Amino acid sequence: MVTLYYRDDTVRVTSAAIHANGHAVPIAEVTYVWHVRGPGTARTRSRLLGRGVLIFLFSIPPLVAMICVLSLAYSAHDRGQWQLAALILAACVVGAFALTPFLELPLGWLDRSYERGVRVQELWVQCHGHELMLVRTSDALRFGQIYRAVQRAIEQHGADR
Repeated sequence: MVTLYYRDDTVRVTSAAIHANGHAVPIAEVTYVWHVRGPGTARTRSRLLGRGVLIFLFSIPPLVAMICVLSLAYSAHDRGQWQLAALILAACVVGAFALTPFLELPLGWLDRSYERGVRVQELWVQCHGHELMLVRTSDALRFGQIYRAVQRAIEQHGADR
């Protein structure tokens, strides 16, 4: 009986073989498996840039708002107008809570940028003395799933011997 460990559009890992990019490598013939981090591509660099922009957008405006509120509180202390400062501060707090649900989308983008990664990962195997690159992807989550599936298939094959 053949066990399926991983499958998507281009890769299938079973207890019998690894099928990727038109190659079929029987598990019994695999002598070594490793992964390599390749250089970044334009796509991975754009993810890194997008991540930096999102982090900038989430850190700078709250900092500016905090400086403005502190400045307002300081100037209100000099003039004795604490009611106005308290009213503006309360409006800022209510506004921040009102905008919180709208942060879900950009924070989701930031989270997915970490899942996808900013490096290209390559999965290599050695069989019959030849080295063969099976998978090359910049999707870190997908690569991790494939690599773990290959490890499980090889471990199970070793335990069955």
